[in-house]
Amino acid sequence: MAQWAVIIPADQWATERLFHNEAVTVAGGAGAVAPDDEVLLVADGRVVALTRAAKTDNDDLVLVYLRRSFDDPVPAGGLTLAPSGPVEVEPDLFRRLSASLAGGTAPAGALPSWLVSVALPIEAATPAAAVRQFWSHVLELGPVELPTYVWPYGDELAMQAFVLGEEANQDPEEEDDQD
Repeated sequence: MAQWAVIIPADQWATERLFHNEAVTVAGGAGAVAPDDEVLLVADGRVVALTRAAKTDNDDLVLVYLRRSFDDPVPAGGLTLAPSGPVEVEPDLFRRLSASLAGGTAPAGALPSWLVSVALPIEAATPAAAVRQFWSHVLELGPVELPTYVWPYGDELAMQAFVLGEEANQDPEEEDDQD
């Protein structure tokens, strides 16, 4: 079984950071990588995930996530990468990089619980109409414009706002102070 590394484009990397997908599809490269080969996923010059190649019917490479390190990626030092497709990686380097990725499988109950909220003020004639407008706004604004609030279960004072998967200050008074 060979071991590989592949680069994903910046726009695809931005999407992967926003949604919890089980797999990622990379254009091209399916001819070189065999099903069940392990592949390091690289974005912005950093290793962001360990994946396993899945069987496909076309030239696109389908990679199933094994371990993600989106919030703490590893520098891709030592990797010689090609922007056009997968590159075979020397086994010792592959083991070192994949071992340094965070985000391995945690035992049941070891993960913290988080509360995640989106709150929008909506004027509507009925509760059902408000719900319809809420979902329309969520689809229209999406993660690009709509802040999402997250905090550890039981610690509301630790609430943080996120936009596009990054922490974002939502206090207009603090923004005015910085100007």
